[in-house]
Amino acid sequence: MMPSEVEYSPVGEGLGMRDFWLYAWLRRAALILAHLSGLGLSLSISVLSRPGTSLFSWHPVSMSVAYCLCMTEGILLFSAEGTIFCLKSRKSKVRFHWLCQALALVAAAVGLGFIVASKNVSELPHLVSWHSLLGSCTLAASLLQAACGVCLIFHKQLRLSASLARLKLYHATCGLLVYLLATVTVMLAMFSDWFQATVRGGVWWVLVMLPLIPALVAMNQITNAYLPRKKLSS
Repeated sequence: MMPSEVEYSPVGEGLGMRDFWLYAWLRRAALILAHLSGLGLSLSISVLSRPGTSLFSWHPVSMSVAYCLCMTEGILLFSAEGTIFCLKSRKSKVRFHWLCQALALVAAAVGLGFIVASKNVSELPHLVSWHSLLGSCTLAASLLQAACGVCLIFHKQLRLSASLARLKLYHATCGLLVYLLATVTVMLAMFSDWFQATVRGGVWWVLVMLPLIPALVAMNQITNAYLPRKKLSS
């Protein structure tokens, strides 16, 4: 018998397996980096804002907690790579997701109140920058997304015609759009006069890129979970 020209590796290291494990490791590393980016950005903005020094100082603190922390964690806890929280069942994850999103809405409402009050005290016009305009759209979209979540939870009671699976798809897709809107809004805030006067140089570039990391991870997570897949035939 002629010796085979193909050398078979031990179990777990066959053709393509190393690439598979490398891909899985990269996904876990990206998830951890997304958690650290959201937390780090929220803490950085909170420190730079010096909360309590003015009415405005509470606006970036509240908004960073709402979208960089609460909304980010509320999305990432459904990752296929697992969650940093000790949640095993789907039901527990859904409840914690609701808690995170509710806290995000409360924090966003507080941030909105402080910026409106600050503008009124300073007698400055409202909605004159791209950041404020897109921020308003993000807040409105967040409320609509929350209403969509209510419809998903009370699907039977509301007797909606759409199937539960389709509602989940709509909720996840709209949630991703809201999160991407929030990401762009946060990045636009870093081009404001206040932020550029506070942070300069390489640190500014690091902070302006940080929101992209959890956004890309969330996009990959949702598209992998909800995009239709073609069945492979042998």
